[in-house]
Amino acid sequence: MVFHRMNMHTNKREKTFCIIGCGRLGTNLAVYLTGQGYAPTAFSSRSPASARNAAAHAGGGKVFENAADAARCCELIFITTPDILIEPVCDQVAQAGGFGKNCVVFHLSGALSSEILASAKKAGADTGSLHPLQAFAPYSSGQTSPFAGINISIEGTPTAAAVGRNIVAALQARAFTIPTDAKTLYHAAAVVASNYLVTLEHFALTLLARTGLDQARAFEILEPLIQGTLRNIASKGSVDALTGPIVRGDEDIIARHLADIDSKMPQFSAMYRLLGRHTLDIARMRSDFPKAADQRLAGLLEKDT
Repeated sequence: MVFHRMNMHTNKREKTFCIIGCGRLGTNLAVYLTGQGYAPTAFSSRSPASARNAAAHAGGGKVFENAADAARCCELIFITTPDILIEPVCDQVAQAGGFGKNCVVFHLSGALSSEILASAKKAGADTGSLHPLQAFAPYSSGQTSPFAGINISIEGTPTAAAVGRNIVAALQARAFTIPTDAKTLYHAAAVVASNYLVTLEHFALTLLARTGLDQARAFEILEPLIQGTLRNIASKGSVDALTGPIVRGDEDIIARHLADIDSKMPQFSAMYRLLGRHTLDIARMRSDFPKAADQRLAGLLEKDT
């Protein structure tokens, strides 16, 4: 079957798109782009039922068993498969002649850059990545848009970046650009800010549970402190938001913490010391940090258990 592309520079063509990989993100993207005047043209997925479901929710578009056939239908192509499949799917479509010189191809991985779309770029397409900083639930009719008001990173060729900014604006999100070679560090920052924050608060809740409080009550007690800290970071920056015994140079309190953790909850000793060492690095950036306490604090936090 032969498909004919339209000129990407016409407004109609710019808003005609294909989704390859119809999971949570691909389906939500299709629905909300369609709601903003983009036209769903083609869907392809490992599960034909998922592709049909995405097309039904988006209100249009043809389902293809072969991803290359889907890609031939339009010039705005989203590969929204799991990360491990993005490059092989792109290569498969490229080898089958699914990309043309007027294409813009995006993937939506946070950890991977547009460089994994090299086969599409070699075929003449512009390539880029868009990453919504959001967790996506399965699409449900009548839900609030998960894209509205969130931040979405963009990187790729200049043409892809320009098209990406239009897409982000249509989704009522906020765009920011990052260099292609910084994509992995960007994703690491997101993991630290979200996933590792959960780990950190689990640490705090576990310590408080050791006093006899259940986790729900422990969180009630800590939540105002957590939220207040986040507000202080937002208003003052991370260095000036720092409070507590390390920035005050209160080495006796830190010594007491360590003695209790080492004796009662030694599984957390190394974590407390590691976090303390990095907190000391931040404290040293403050003009009000009592430098006389620096060496003693460093010694406590470096001590092996």
